[in-house]
Amino acid sequence: MAYATTIEGTRFTFPDLRRLLAKATPERSGDQLAGLCADGPVERLAAQIALADLPLKTFLAEELIPSEEDEVSDLIARRHDAAAFAPVSCLTVGAFREWLLSPAADARALAALAPGL
Repeated sequence: MAYATTIEGTRFTFPDLRRLLAKATPERSGDQLAGLCADGPVERLAAQIALADLPLKTFLAEELIPSEEDEVSDLIARRHDAAAFAPVSCLTVGAFREWLLSPAADARALAALAPGL
């Protein structure tokens, strides 16, 4: 699935979640070598905006590394607690960040949420 945002009339499109995440993060040599890093600060900002608008449940729907190919991804998928994730599943990445910074994200709420993340 493609992700996109527009900044000052320029449309930035990211073909998949892997590229969106790579372009939204600070530049790294590994991303450079793989050709995945943002072309500059404006594209990085566009990726960060698109990422902030992304629903958290997208990370469950679109695997970055197929579980069949990676033991860690398989373990995460098998241990995921959908009921624990439910209270935040409708939030975007940006809204989840705001929730984490709010008083509602106390120790009890975080402990209850942890198995869902």
